[in-house]
Amino acid sequence: MERLAGVLFRALGGDPGLRVAAAADETHGARRRWLARLAHVDDTVALARRDAETLRLPPEIACFSVPALNRDLYLWLIAQAAEMTNGGEWIVLCQLATARTLARYPGFRPRYERLVAATLALRIAPEKLPADEAAAEAAIRIALAQPGAVSALPAARRPPQPVLLWLYPGPAAIPATRPTDTPEPHGDSGAAERGDASARRHQARREDMADGRNPLILPFRAESLLSFAEYVKVNRGLDEDPDPDAGRLADDLDELAIARDGKRAASKVRFDLDLPSAAQDDLPLREGILLPEWDWKKQVLLKDQCRLTEFDPRDAQPCALPARLAAPARRLRRQFEAIVPGRRWLKNQPQGSELDVDACVRAAADRRAGSRHAEPAYLSCERQERDMACLLLADLSLSTDAWVGAARVIDVIRDSLMLFSEALAATGDRFALYGFSSRRRDHIRFSRIKAFGEAYADPVRGRIAALKPGYYTRMGAAVRHASAILAEERTAVRVLLILSDGKPNDLDHYEGRYGIEDTRASLGDARRRGLKPFCVTIDKAGAGYLPHLFGVDGYTVVRRPEDLPSRLPELYSRLTAG
Repeated sequence: MERLAGVLFRALGGDPGLRVAAAADETHGARRRWLARLAHVDDTVALARRDAETLRLPPEIACFSVPALNRDLYLWLIAQAAEMTNGGEWIVLCQLATARTLARYPGFRPRYERLVAATLALRIAPEKLPADEAAAEAAIRIALAQPGAVSALPAARRPPQPVLLWLYPGPAAIPATRPTDTPEPHGDSGAAERGDASARRHQARREDMADGRNPLILPFRAESLLSFAEYVKVNRGLDEDPDPDAGRLADDLDELAIARDGKRAASKVRFDLDLPSAAQDDLPLREGILLPEWDWKKQVLLKDQCRLTEFDPRDAQPCALPARLAAPARRLRRQFEAIVPGRRWLKNQPQGSELDVDACVRAAADRRAGSRHAEPAYLSCERQERDMACLLLADLSLSTDAWVGAARVIDVIRDSLMLFSEALAATGDRFALYGFSSRRRDHIRFSRIKAFGEAYADPVRGRIAALKPGYYTRMGAAVRHASAILAEERTAVRVLLILSDGKPNDLDHYEGRYGIEDTRASLGDARRRGLKPFCVTIDKAGAGYLPHLFGVDGYTVVRRPEDLPSRLPELYSRLTAG
């Protein structure tokens, strides 16, 4: 259901900026049947939730014995989420969303009625509950059968049984970090989010660190033998977990308790986000370029919010094409030379190098027939040029330091840029190469690899070979600056090709929905300039947010990163065909 969920939610009019992800198991606290209490099961449930940034659906639904009903429940939750609004009492909002869904899509009504009947059969009947809980259960049953008939949920000492057909409000966040705590550095999210979107999510709470000095467990309950808990030391400031089994242990827990012990972890920091000194940094070409940024909460474009600097690699030495890329480069050059239009003869021209025999015969016949305007014509041989320009913008964030197979992502990007340049050099198309990364809004690095007016030669290859991982991914500002450069090209087709490996993110508030909406606004500006944005990503979760940014036909996900060097030129060929 993972891919269908996002497509259906947006097709039904849901907020295209929401990410669809798996919900977390949580303890519901409602009354259970005696057999469930005896077996110590059914005390947790993954509830569908929606907040300002994410629609979370249960990672799996197996509550009905009929498989078709489980699938129908997924479809119903997605349709209801598209009609859900914020503000108001939960039971009222769910009824309104249900009524709007059934009114807008009458075909859902038979499915909904089947789901209601199957759901009521699983719930504890009101006559078997205490009076206060029975009143709440009766109200829920009426609300399910007649959406809009209940104005409030009666109060009860225990929460009502989970309603699988309704969405729940966003879960409460973990309490904020204490002011005395050491701030935790942020890692780039590109590599972390390349896992499957269906990965399990956990509820969390903050706890005091257990000292382990009290060997007794009081009071003792027999049911505690059926559960377990374990403390795992995790240093959030590190790129690795000190305990290699921490991930396996976390998968066995329904809830993660986060504690601080004030001790240092016995691990080594693998990355340093401090800016290099001027003597070691790349050579700045242009500094202090101010760019706007879109604030999606205020729905306003904030002027001069970002500061961008263009750099030239300091240690770039001219070099030839690596030997391992020689064979694929020759193959790509032959393929791209075949699509370059050659010379062709234009007939019936007023001027040319040779007479057009067919046109002369027609002119002679017209004159003999009495036409006074019949004149001889010529053949003209002209070369047809591809009138297009492409700017490739590569994401050089910290996540490109991650390994994929036997190579790092940054190595894959270098090879991709080499082969892409070899292919475009064969076509004669005007193209430019730039890279970007960021460290907050006041330090956005824009690396010049090849400008439009520069020939592709050994100096450009040297700059590609000198590329290295940067910091974070403030994509909106980079797209705006790249669009300004590409807009100066006076060609019929102007392609802005973005090569990325993850979501927009940065150290400050540029995370989640904020970064996505700013990037979307920058891409809208590029389209209004007459540019054609297209994204190539190796982020496996890209299908969840890229349609909102680039449209359904404006991106492609390369599932195997090692295939990127050969796929990129071929994608460009199809993108510019015709």
